[in-house]
Amino acid sequence: MANQYPGPPPEQPEQPGHNPYATPPGGQPADAGYGYPQGGRPGDPGYGYPQAGSQPPPPGFPPSAPPSAPPPPAPGGFQAGPQIGGMSLSLGDIAVTGDTIMTPAGPMPLKGAVWTATDMSRTEEKMPAHAVVLAIVFFLFCLLGLLFLLMKERVTTGFVQVTVNSGGRHHSTMVPVQSREQVMFVLNQVNYARSLSV
Repeated sequence: MANQYPGPPPEQPEQPGHNPYATPPGGQPADAGYGYPQGGRPGDPGYGYPQAGSQPPPPGFPPSAPPSAPPPPAPGGFQAGPQIGGMSLSLGDIAVTGDTIMTPAGPMPLKGAVWTATDMSRTEEKMPAHAVVLAIVFFLFCLLGLLFLLMKERVTTGFVQVTVNSGGRHHSTMVPVQSREQVMFVLNQVNYARSLSV
């Protein structure tokens, strides 16, 4: 490989016992180098530090103004209040935070919300491919290999549809599931959301 340095390497003192990391002779700070971005000197601001008398904001961005009146209420008459405590639960694109249900259709009040969950998944039982292979292999050795044909595998596919109605709004989402445990988890989450809405 070629020399990867922009110039010749610095001269290193050949004195035994000399510490290359010690303060240079004369007590002056080291020149700009590694650790001082963009050729700066010690004491100059580094990456991302604002400087005194910095440039004005770029054109197209108005200076920030203090907040005035609260924003107008959302359609439907509900305005989200302050969010306390973070997100309680999330079902697809429906999230419950504080006393508000956040959806792509807009915020809804949590109090008095009506939750509906519909299980649209299906579970099938089928014989896995490895059971057939094992039955053929062990059939040649003993007739007990046919017992492998009794193996069954349950496969769940589909969605759980979750619907919420509140404050004159309606939103529905489909939560994909791959097992009966996931279906039960989503249904339990909807039951928890119902208990928060009372």
